[in-house]
Parts: sequence; C-alpha cells; structure tokens
Amino acid sequence: MKEKVRVAGGQGFWGDLLTAPVDQVRKGPIDYLMLDYLAEVTMSIVQKQKQRDPNAGYARDFVTLMREILPDCVEKDIKVLSNAGGVNVNGCANAIADVARELGLQGKVKIGVITGDDILDKLDQFIADGVELNSMDDGTPLSAIRDKVQSANVYLGAEALVDALGKGANVIVGGRLTDTGLTLAPLMHEFGWTFDDYDKVSAGTIAGHIIECGAQSSGGNCQYDWQNIPDMANIGFPIIEASPDGTFIVTKHEGTGGRVNIQSVKEQLLYEMGDPHEYITPDVVADFTTIQLANDGSDRVRVFGIKGNPKTDFYKVSIAYSAGWKAVGTLVYAWPDALKKAKAADRILRERLNNLGLNFDTILTEFVGVNATHGHLAGTQASLPASSDSSHITHHSSLSSDIPEVQLRIGVRGQTKADVERFTKEIAPLILTGPPAVTGFAGGRPKVEEIMAYFPTLIPKSLIQTKVDIVEA
Repeated sequence: MKEKVRVAGGQGFWGDLLTAPVDQVRKGPIDYLMLDYLAEVTMSIVQKQKQRDPNAGYARDFVTLMREILPDCVEKDIKVLSNAGGVNVNGCANAIADVARELGLQGKVKIGVITGDDILDKLDQFIADGVELNSMDDGTPLSAIRDKVQSANVYLGAEALVDALGKGANVIVGGRLTDTGLTLAPLMHEFGWTFDDYDKVSAGTIAGHIIECGAQSSGGNCQYDWQNIPDMANIGFPIIEASPDGTFIVTKHEGTGGRVNIQSVKEQLLYEMGDPHEYITPDVVADFTTIQLANDGSDRVRVFGIKGNPKTDFYKVSIAYSAGWKAVGTLVYAWPDALKKAKAADRILRERLNNLGLNFDTILTEFVGVNATHGHLAGTQASLPASSDSSHITHHSSLSSDIPEVQLRIGVRGQTKADVERFTKEIAPLILTGPPAVTGFAGGRPKVEEIMAYFPTLIPKSLIQTKVDIVEA
C-alpha cells in the first residue's frame, strides 16, 4: 500500500483552461489525473450532437488533450479518469485507442469503458412498469414531459471506476460519472478502502468535491483577498495528497500561480451545498460539518476529521427536456437622452410584436448601465417593476441626459420557434425606424436557441446495471 497518493484536478468543466491538465502532468509529480467535463446541460448538448452524427456525442477536447499528454502519462505511470464519454462512451474510447496507436503506444494503454448511465431508451419501460420518476423539485411525474425529453443519465459513483482500475485500466472513460467519484476511486483502489468504511469514503468524496471545479479551490473565482492572489495568468490547479487514514492535503505544483489556503478551500466546500450534514452521493452520505482544516505550509491545507454515513438505495438521474425557444437582442443608444431613447425603442418594439400577434411566455427588457443585474444602480432611482413593463421606469431628470450610452437588451421566450424567429427580425428595423443615435448591431440578428430545462429525479439502484469493459490499444 502506498503511503501517499496524489490526485490532480485538470478540468472543472468542458471548456476549462486547456493548458491546466498539461501542466498537472508536466510540472510536478502526480499519480492520477481526474478530468470532469460534464455539467447537467452538457448531456443534452452531446445528445443532440449524437443525433446529428452517430460518431459524435462526447467531449472531443479530451481526445485532443490525450494526444498531447498520453506519452507523458505512460512514461510516468499517471492514470487518467474522466467522464468525457458523454452519451457515446464507446466512441470516445475508440478515439483514444486510435490516438494511442498513432503515438506508437500499442500494448501500453488499457482503456476502461464504463457504460450504464444512459437510460434514455429505458424511460418508457420504467413508466410502464410503474417506477415512480417524479421531479425532486416539485413532484411532477416524468410522464408530463416525456415527449420533450432529450437526455436521461444516472449519476454513477466510484464503484465502476474502482472496478476498471482493478482490471488494469490506465485511462478510464465514462458518461455521467460523478465529479467526486473520479477522485474517490483512485484512493479506494490504492488504499483498499471498502464502501462500508463510511468515514474514509466520505473523506475521499470531499477530496473530490474540493478539486472537482479545477482552480476554484486554488485561487480562481475566489472572493477572499482576490486582488492579491499571485500570477493568475499561470494559475496552478489543485492536487490532493491523500493518506491511507483518510486525511489529505490540498495543494498545487510549486512555481505555479494562484493560491491554496483555508479560505480558498472553504469557498469551494460551499459550492452546491445543501444540507451540510447530508452531502448525498452514490457512494456515501458525507457530513460536511465534521470537516477540519489546518494550514500545512505555503499553499498547503490539511483536511481531516471527516465523518460519513451509509449511502442511499437510490441514484439521482439528470434529465434534460425541451422547454421552448429563446432569443436575446441588443442595441446601444448614445447621448444625449440615451435612456429615453432606449425606453422608446423598447415601447416601439413591444407594440410591433403585439401588432404581429406573436405569442411569448416572457418578454424581458434590461437597460444595461441603468438597471441590469440588480434592477437598478444605487442612487439613480431607476427601477423595473415586476411586470417588466419598461414604460413605468422612473429616474432622475438628469439621469437620461448624463448617461453617455445605454444598451437596450431585450429577450423573449416562447413555445413556438417561428414566433421567436420573427422577433429576431424586428430588432434591426429599429435602427432606421426608431429613436436616433443607435449602434451595436454589427453582430447581426439574434440567434434563436432551444431552451433546455432540468428534471432531477431518483431511481432505485437495483434497476441500473453498469458495465466495465477494457479496450486495449
């Protein structure tokens, strides 16, 4: 048994800093690299990609990354765990195998392929069998939105990852694997922890929670003393140095930017926090109120004292469904009377939309520079009532003449794509048929986007079958 295992966080989301995982592999010693690519909305995105192209449906950035770092990982015996497989795990694994062969690494790469999280094609059978799949938010039954569902994925925990590591995989690809499981699994594999050792499993889960968002625990997006965090352009991503007893250190590679201290770790611990006594994952129920933090030197925080409880009998399921269409357009009005011009343009546009008989669930107007983000800026007395009727905005008489420019930002949401598309064609005419001194339309018509809504539910673990395969390059 190793006395210390280093797990490095390399991606906090699909689109995170591309150099981060490369730096984690090359700038210091690590044993495992965990890469978290999937957010809830990502599953519906990759599902649509696969519908258009059966060979798509996974994080292609992961394949590009592996082409760069796979030789380093093989040479240094660094194992990579990821949920980059999206809804086409086998396609992603085969692409990695092709890369390994291109790099001359035949016989040196074993890819663990974890499937079973995608239950989209099983929903109708579950409903027919009387399985209760109700929204965790408001109790709505799945049947109410079944015809709009785009993706349905179970949050799988560390068990299948541990299995893959036990089968010799040095690269693991899965779909909706939990962020925390990607860190917990290496610790369970190396230290021989069992799932009924709740305190240690909770410790590994919390370790995963701390590094799952990448640099958010090493100085990025950090409120505390943010102006004095050093060298953010070269920020180091977090690393867990874990011990067999469940204690661990949060740190980063020497010579990298950012900062790891108690404050940065605390801020990440609060991320997505509900009841701190019951942080529920597929593997354990961790008690965040038991976490103890202590400084352990420069950019080192010791975490200890963690307690946990048995896991539940249910998996959480992330379901995304179509909930209409939206578009947002902007125009900028210049001094003098910038606000008055923007308000007039809003009234004109709304009247034209009404004359066309278009049907929207919502029309929302913001005046950026006056009332965006927080409703109004302190001292301006500009306000937007709950009805979003911009004609009732009040302001100081000097405000509209003093503001050098105001951006009119107006968005619509509706169930009919054609109505939303027509809205996008009514913005540009305001340039010559509305108030004067307008600019900011160089980007062209607003883009119509489909709205994806989130439907979280629970399903008995006994109904879900996972599978672990090994693909050799």
